[in-house]
Amino acid sequence: MNGADVLCDVLLANDVNICFANPGTSEMHFVAALDRRPEMRCVLGLFEGVVTGAADGYARMTNRPALTLLHTGPGLANGLANLHNARRARVPMINVVGDHASYHLPLDAPLTADIECLAAPMSNWVRRIEGPDDVARATQAAIHASLSPPGIATLILPADAAWGEARPPASAVIDRPAPPATKGEAIRSAAEAIRKARGRAALLVRGTAALADSLKIAGQISAALNVRLFSEVQVAHMQRGVGRVAPTRIPYPIDAALEVLADIDVLVLVGAPEPVAFFAYPGKPGRLVHKGCQVLTLAAHGEDLKRALEELRDELGIKGSQAVPQAKTVPDEGRPSGALTEDAVAVIVAQKLPDNAIVCDEGITSARRFFSLSEQSAPHDFMMNTGGAIGIGIPLSIGAAIACPDRKVLNLQADGSGMYTVQGLWTQARENLDIITIVFANRTYAVLHGEMRNVGVQTIGENARRMLDLDNPLLDWVSMAKGLGVEAARAHTCEEFTGLLDHALSRHGPFLIEAVI
Repeated sequence: MNGADVLCDVLLANDVNICFANPGTSEMHFVAALDRRPEMRCVLGLFEGVVTGAADGYARMTNRPALTLLHTGPGLANGLANLHNARRARVPMINVVGDHASYHLPLDAPLTADIECLAAPMSNWVRRIEGPDDVARATQAAIHASLSPPGIATLILPADAAWGEARPPASAVIDRPAPPATKGEAIRSAAEAIRKARGRAALLVRGTAALADSLKIAGQISAALNVRLFSEVQVAHMQRGVGRVAPTRIPYPIDAALEVLADIDVLVLVGAPEPVAFFAYPGKPGRLVHKGCQVLTLAAHGEDLKRALEELRDELGIKGSQAVPQAKTVPDEGRPSGALTEDAVAVIVAQKLPDNAIVCDEGITSARRFFSLSEQSAPHDFMMNTGGAIGIGIPLSIGAAIACPDRKVLNLQADGSGMYTVQGLWTQARENLDIITIVFANRTYAVLHGEMRNVGVQTIGENARRMLDLDNPLLDWVSMAKGLGVEAARAHTCEEFTGLLDHALSRHGPFLIEAVI
């Protein structure tokens, strides 16, 4: 066996059996080893940002580490933006980055780069394999690092470590420690603060605390003691829909966020960091809670968040039979008709969302109403761009579809952001993934027009307009999708869009709708 064989076997022994890849010369021995192990599914992305974003989507839906295969420093660099998003989503991921043979590095060949420095800002853990005999130990350490707590582990594989003769480990399987329990002191402190707040307390949930079972417990606390329930602006993964407890998402616009949190005197964090403004604005605060608000951590990322909520509920004297808050009344929007608008798209998708679907939202400004509208949609999973680096929507949907092949995936996709990783449509076609991509074709970076106004610029001139608008020439999403192997069509009216969505929902496989708004 060589080092690449050992690497594959250790990964497979620990249930890491999906490899999102864009390999190069330095990784050919690893590619050959993967070829000898059909139980490892290999998915090619035509750009490394597709690879890392797809691994993120897979990990969010499975809570298992996805594997990426990247080619030296430049390949890793191409994938860093979506690794940033994955790090912010706090998902388990293992990056295998191939490098020159160790003895070749001093020659400073063209692809030589400082991979450790490139990886460090977007990784929780980085290690270079020292040689063939280190492959097993390093791989086991990478798997452990990706899980305890969940995060990004980057493993650098020199070519000579891959091709060199190596021995398999005596035991390839690592021990996976259970998530640690929250300390009793944190439970008691949170309970005491909630009681004293007298209706001016809130829970902020993320991670596994935003899944249906945990949300039910948080909802019981909310109903019993008038505790507000919030989620972050950028939702990593939440289970939503009719019959499920629905937290209020903290708004993106800073003034709206400050208003929503203005009367909160105690904020209890459940797997979440303290909320802050996405950007700094002249004369406005960065923290979103008021200066006198007490911010407490009930349970941190990596801890058993559901158990922490259960213990908090018990400490507060709330019974397990406590009812949850009644669902908000969602106004009947009727059936939109006429010229297609961004709101009409959100309404129609929310009304027609199939049971157990997965929604990947990178609609940016255009899809802003979908979250509230979908509170009474069929039960579904919802994911967003967590780190603000655009170009996650198409890859995220790939990973979700591979993780859950029996479920329909809908990608709400802004057109400007979609162009960053449009190559992912080819992967959707090649893998025959059941994904509907809905492109909001407003032909502009609408969010940046808004940000210009937020910093006080009311009149946009020609230079600024040319940096913010996607015209001259217009993007032709139907042609691009078809060129990459995905069936596609364009809608200008609500009636056309509804017909296309019905068609896409009735079939299996990738389909793109360009919604001209």
